[in-house]
Amino acid sequence: MKSLKLCNIALVGALTVAATQTANARDTALFLDFDSVVAEATQAGRLDGSVKFYLTGETLPGKASIVREVVTNKKTNAFNKSDEEACSWVLQSALITLQDAAKAAGANAVTDIVSFYKRKEYKSSKQFECHAGAFVAGTALKGNLANVK
Repeated sequence: MKSLKLCNIALVGALTVAATQTANARDTALFLDFDSVVAEATQAGRLDGSVKFYLTGETLPGKASIVREVVTNKKTNAFNKSDEEACSWVLQSALITLQDAAKAAGANAVTDIVSFYKRKEYKSSKQFECHAGAFVAGTALKGNLANVK
């Protein structure tokens, strides 16, 4: 009887470890619309509109003087969220960080933004790259803090 209990405990433990490893192993790459998330964050008041965001390849409304390069790498809880919802949330977190960095540096824009997940650049003038797993979603961005006049 005692050995059966120990066997059951060991089996439950092994299944839990296997399930956790399988769930954590999911790393789905998504390429989603950048501007819609910026609009959502602005409308919700998470971004105040004082800093503009320009993906690489986008035409700037004027000349840009670069202050410095910046990188942000954010993760968020993806549990019980769709991949798109988790990716929207994590991009908003990254944008808030970039907005704060720009304001602290006296910049009014972040230009030439590229996705920079695991230090690999993904360049698009419309989309950002996000990776979603069972419990965590993440995105990384690299760009230039700049003053656009």
